[in-house]
Parts: sequence; C-alpha cells; structure tokens
Amino acid sequence: MKISIITVVYNNDRTIKDALQSVLSQDYKNIEYIVIDGKSTDNTVNLITDFKDRLAYFISEKDSGIYDAMNKGIRAATGDVVGILNSDDLYEDSGVIAAVMEQFNIDLDLDILYGDLVYVKSDDTNKVIRNWKSKAYYNQFFENANVPPHPSLFVKKKVYDEAGLFDLDYKIAADYEFMLRIFKKHNFNSKYFNKLIVRMRLGGASNAGLSSVIKQNKEVLNAWKKNNLNKPFYLMPLRVLRKLAQFLK
Repeated sequence: MKISIITVVYNNDRTIKDALQSVLSQDYKNIEYIVIDGKSTDNTVNLITDFKDRLAYFISEKDSGIYDAMNKGIRAATGDVVGILNSDDLYEDSGVIAAVMEQFNIDLDLDILYGDLVYVKSDDTNKVIRNWKSKAYYNQFFENANVPPHPSLFVKKKVYDEAGLFDLDYKIAADYEFMLRIFKKHNFNSKYFNKLIVRMRLGGASNAGLSSVIKQNKEVLNAWKKNNLNKPFYLMPLRVLRKLAQFLK
C-alpha cells in the first residue's frame, strides 16, 4: 500500500531540511513524497533541490496560502493514504510511517487514523512544551472541544475524493473545518492510534499572536455554521481549558 506525504513550504530555509530528512529517513519504502513551495524568495528552493531526485513531485509557484498549497499536493497524490507534514515539523522517529501503514494494512476498511503530537521549542526539538494527547473518536468528540492533531492525521485518498479538499475561505482553521466535516458529516471509519507521531515546533499562523488566535476562533465557530452543525455554547471556554491542560501534561 502506498502513502503520499505532502510538505508545503514558503520561505522556511531554517527548518525545511529537517522536515525533508524526517520523511526521507522513514523505514517504510512505498512513500510518494510531494513538496509544494509557494515561490520562496530565500534559500528554501535551493535546499529542496538538493533532495529533488528523491522526491516524487516538486513544484515552486505562487499560491493563495498554505491550504491552497496543500490542495495542490493532494491533487498530485497517487497514494492510497495521504499524510501532511508541515515544514516546521518532524516525525517522532524513522518508524512512524511503517507503524501507521501497518494499521491500515491490518484493517483494510480503515479510512482515517490519527495519533498524538508534542509541541517543542523551535531551537530545541527535544524540549517538549505542550503535550497534545488525543483520544478515540466518539459522538460528542468535537462538541467537547476535542480535535485530532492535524499533522498526525492520515486519511485514505478516497476521503478527499468524497468529502472534498480544504476550504480556502478559511485562512487559519481550514484543517479544523475539514476534520469537522469528515468526522461529523461522513460515515468514514476512524481510529485513534495511541502513539506519538509528530514533533511540532512552536509557531505557525494559528499561534502567531492574539489577533491570529481570535481569527482562528472565529473561523472555528464559522465552520460549525457552514456545516449546518449546532455548536455547543461552552465550546470556546472548553477549547481554552484543553489547550491549557496540554502544558500541564
């Protein structure tokens, strides 16, 4: 079974090499690695070019943001399963993808798999700041302010084919809207994999400051409305509490 891993990047010559090596060092052999660059103006493209002969697909062109780039990667993907690793992130070890694909091979009806994630210092990936421990999906999962860590999410390509790609109306929370859609509005088979999948450097658009946090929360609320779902009135306070709890684990 083939898996497509997608990395999107724009002007991130500081960490892109780490992300590339994290994917290319995986033990699992049947990986289609797709890299989408948004026409970087720093040294990012030169660093990617050093690995070009090991990439299945690489393009550098202007896009309309991170989710537009992800959609490009998904359209180019030919794997049975698709995962997305951000250019700031790392897989926990070289056996992650093999372990993920073993789950899909054990259960051929499995459509969605997700695991755990830790936030680490940007300059020291061994220093854990937040621990995002997830849990198995249940009916009130999202209502109780749970959400799978998106970088730990792996889905069959058919999930995108049937449910659609990322909604570009969302600039920060399109991943949240996508997950809300595929879990709440479709009958896909999902599984929580109790394993640390990704080390994620602190930063990114959704954590870039108070204004970004406010914008993200507005998009989260809009995602419920757009999908004709009833948002619980306690959702936002619960989201804050769950994030705070991640610092205490």
